[in-house]
Parts: sequence; structure tokens; C-alpha cells
Amino acid sequence: MAEVGPGGMGRIRRTVQFAALLITNGYWPGLGRIAIYSGPAKGVCVPFLNCYSCPAALFACPLGSLQSMLAAARTLPLYVSGMMLAAGFAVGRLFCGWLCPYGLLQEALALPRARRVRLPRWIRAPKYVLLALVVLLPVVWVSAGAGVPFFCKFICPAGTLEGGLVLALGRPELRVNIGWLFAWKVAVLTLFLALMPFIYRVFCRTACPLGAFYGLFNQVSLWRIERDRSRCRGCGTCVEVCPVGVPVVEKPNHPECIRCLECVKACPYGALAFTMTEVGKQGSGGTPRISNFKVRNGR
Repeated sequence: MAEVGPGGMGRIRRTVQFAALLITNGYWPGLGRIAIYSGPAKGVCVPFLNCYSCPAALFACPLGSLQSMLAAARTLPLYVSGMMLAAGFAVGRLFCGWLCPYGLLQEALALPRARRVRLPRWIRAPKYVLLALVVLLPVVWVSAGAGVPFFCKFICPAGTLEGGLVLALGRPELRVNIGWLFAWKVAVLTLFLALMPFIYRVFCRTACPLGAFYGLFNQVSLWRIERDRSRCRGCGTCVEVCPVGVPVVEKPNHPECIRCLECVKACPYGALAFTMTEVGKQGSGGTPRISNFKVRNGR
């Protein structure tokens, strides 16, 4: 069993987040020239938001790639969809909590009280609507001769920040073409930036279609959070520390869980563990048998 002490989880996660940011956005010549990297690495998708148009980006974004391929071919792109499915079945929304650079930005801007804000269920619904539109609109529009990556073009604030603003500010020849669409995108970005200090990960919780997709796999992923009923005392500490308002005691693998593992760290009885379920094996009573690979509070 691998144990992570109560003080170490946050530092480990922050280190991993920064490492992901530097690795996936490490094309420094692109920042100097304000030019988009188009080498062989751009043919590889990372499993989190990473704008293709960012001059520092070395890899492609799965949402942008999925929409572009759907618009171009009107068939499901097997590479991108397969990568997303494999990632979801493996760890659910762990990529949101541990790797996504835009998630890191939201956490960096959040005030301490932002973690206490609980959102009503209805305000979390738009991201599922956007997920459906990400898949459907490119196909519908291309049939009318105008296929475009809808989410990237009209909504994505990460793309506006990482790509649109950088290119517009650094390339004078592009600024002459700025119009209503760019103004709209900047307004969307400004809205989310204004909310980030007061609502923890507001974009992830309300409007990110990739997070919505991975959240569908939280309860069935190979790695997931398990609650040991024999250890749990129902103290509610896990619910209090959850930054996204997950009812951990009743549903530890809720679709909103970003797998930050704060609840695992905080549980005073070691009742929660982030574990890998052995595929095809069952314990007594027909329940999945849990392997010995665990992340648990060791107290």
C-alpha cells in the first residue's frame, strides 16, 4: 500500500500541475516569435484543455481535434475519441484536478472563501449541453457547408487566453481583423476571470465539456475513490474540505469530483482511499475486489 501523509497531497498535486503546464507548453521559440508550433508533436492530443493556437503549445487539445475532425470527415475520429475514452475509463476526472493548466489558473486565482461556495444543480448543467453540442454541431454545420469547431470558436476561454489574446497582441497584422467574435470571446473570458476568485473552478463546474465527459466515468473508472464503511464515522470532514461540493459520504465518485484527493487527505479515520479495482475479479458478496495499490491518509 502506498501511503501519502496528510500534509503532502496538496504539494504533490501542485508540483504535478506546474510540470504539466511546462511540458505541454514548452515551445519557447513560439512565444518569442508569436508563431504557432506545427511540428510532429502537434499531432498528439493531451487528455486536457491545451489550446492548439497557443504559441507555446507543443500538443493539441482533444476538444479542438475532435470537433475539427468531425467537421472535416463527419465520422467519429477513432484516435481522439479512443484516447478520451481510455482516459475516462482509467481515472475519470483526475486529469482535471492534476494536469489541466486552465484548472491550475482557476485555483491560483481563487480566494480561500471560494472553496465554500456550493453551486445549485441546475447551474452545473450547461457543460453537458455544451458536450452534446461539441459532438453534434460540427456534423450539422458541415452538412450545410460550414463546419467549424463550435466550442473553440465561440466559447472556450482557455483558448482565448492562451491563443487569441497572445496572437492579437503580438501580431499587428491580425489585429486589423478583430471584430465582434473576438470581442465576444474576450467578454466570455472576462466573465470567468471575474468569477474565479469567488467560485472555485467555476469554468470546470459550469461550462467545461471535457470535464463533463470525464465526469461520466468517475463511478466506473479503474482508479476511483472507495469508502471503507467499517472505518467511516460519518463526521463529515470529507464534505467540508471538498472544494467542489461533492457529497463524499453518499457518493464519493460524483461526476463533479475532480479527484484532487483533499477528502482522502483530510479523513481522520482513513476511511477513504484512491484505489485501483482489479478488472474481472470480485470479492465476497459480488463486490469488486480492491487491489493493494492505494492512496490513503495514514493516520
